Amino acid sequence: MKKSLRVILAAVLVVAMVMLAGCNKEEAKEESSSASKEVSSTVSESIETADTPDFAEDDAKETDDQSGEIKPVILVVSFGTSYNDTREKTIYAIENRIADAYPDYEVRRAFTSQIIIDKLKERDGLEIDNVEEAFERLVNDGVKTLIVQPTHIMSGYEYDDLVEVVESYRDSFDELAVGAPLLTSDEDYESLAAAVVEETAEYNEDGTAIVFMGHGTEHESNAAYAKFQELFTANGNDNYYIGTVEATPSIDDIVELLKDGDYTRVILEPLMVVAGDHANNDMAGDEDDSWKSILEGEGYEVECVLKGLGEFESVQDIYVAHVNDAINSLGE
Repeated sequence: MKKSLRVILAAVLVVAMVMLAGCNKEEAKEESSSASKEVSSTVSESIETADTPDFAEDDAKETDDQSGEIKPVILVVSFGTSYNDTREKTIYAIENRIADAYPDYEVRRAFTSQIIIDKLKERDGLEIDNVEEAFERLVNDGVKTLIVQPTHIMSGYEYDDLVEVVESYRDSFDELAVGAPLLTSDEDYESLAAAVVEETAEYNEDGTAIVFMGHGTEHESNAAYAKFQELFTANGNDNYYIGTVEATPSIDDIVELLKDGDYTRVILEPLMVVAGDHANNDMAGDEDDSWKSILEGEGYEVECVLKGLGEFESVQDIYVAHVNDAINSLGE
């Protein structure tokens, strides 16, 4: 009887334990489920309030940038120089002035001297397009409106070569115009003469001759130097002289002219966009055949001013005006 009672009690105990375990398991399951729901709610709330990138907005911006609307381009073409300081003060300054004046245009650069392009690449790792490379890049980029603005002083051989390249690509653009060189119209001559006199005012004293060295060319455009000289004389600036390093008037011609005046001092300055190799060596060098040495040999006190025309803001403005004329000619 006692044995039977023990068996019954043991059975009841087992049933009770099983039921208790089942209850605990359900509570644990409910607690786990509740905790899971709480974590899920917290993560969702975190995602909703987090500062995540707005990719939709970025995509919209990218679409706007790549909408197929290609900006018109102003290609500024210069001979170039390997002298870094004067390049920044002259060629780059002209380009920046043009860019400021025409913000709706992209301004690009090209040099005509392959020797200078190769030297800059080898020495400085600086890559600059020649004219043909610049045009190929423009075509590949899908540019349809193009203004080509040279920084040449006059329409000599360099300018003629540039125009030839431009004409060979004309059919690749919807609109294409070429700006004029620095000295083209009578107004250009007047503007440059006024700029030169203003920039050299501090040297313009009795007994001082102010001599500008131009490049010179066998091209008929060399007549621009004589015309410029006549303008100085007509304006009463008869102590201003224009010579060339590779044509006429030569330094010998200048020496003869100086002897007719009562000068003891000569200021030498380049009539070139940059103060590059010609200015530093042919004009201001210490060699016996430099203009400085020749004039010192004639007994003059000589001071060299290594400042290219491209540094003058008034000269930069002439180029800007020529760009404007080219833009206005589109569609004519």
